[in-house]
Amino acid sequence: PDSSRSWGMDAGPQGGGPLAAIQGKASQRLQIVLDKSAPHVFKRWIALVVLLGLYGLRVWLLRGFYIVTYGLGIYNLNLVLGFLTPQADPEMDGPELPTKGDQEFKPFVRRLGEMKFWFASFRSIFFGLCLTFFSVFDVPVFWPILLLYFFALFYVTMSRQIRHMIKYRYLPFSWGKKKYTGRPGERRSDKDRERDK
Repeated sequence: PDSSRSWGMDAGPQGGGPLAAIQGKASQRLQIVLDKSAPHVFKRWIALVVLLGLYGLRVWLLRGFYIVTYGLGIYNLNLVLGFLTPQADPEMDGPELPTKGDQEFKPFVRRLGEMKFWFASFRSIFFGLCLTFFSVFDVPVFWPILLLYFFALFYVTMSRQIRHMIKYRYLPFSWGKKKYTGRPGERRSDKDRERDK
């Protein structure tokens, strides 16, 4: 695997004893699985939704672990913000994206890429699911207050992000450069179509 493209996994400590060797081997195998799953975006997100459903079902059946759920919500909200925010901050560096039709196309570069966003979210939900097996993390709280506070935090954070997007005129999604196919009534020759392929 390409060690320069790590999805958040370190190769583990170099040298050391047998524990470091086992950790390094496990890290390499996980990196191989992540590299193989990178092109399968839809399947990865389906796996995340299934894991989230399992977590939600477990918390609902146990009627507890609301603090763990709240922590997961805050952590994943932070991940969503990193996913929606440009890597170069327009407030500090000036606008990077084109704001007029005649400017050069520059794709939206995220602060947190899709694969890293997915992996961090998957890892956090899996970790939260593991925490539900230990009763020490089932702290009794009045969950409606936590839910209300989370929704208030979500509203404030996302409204600030949307105002930022409107102020600096960017969308967090890039579908590539616009392709021009000619005038609406103009037919293209087979030779032109072959050349474009």
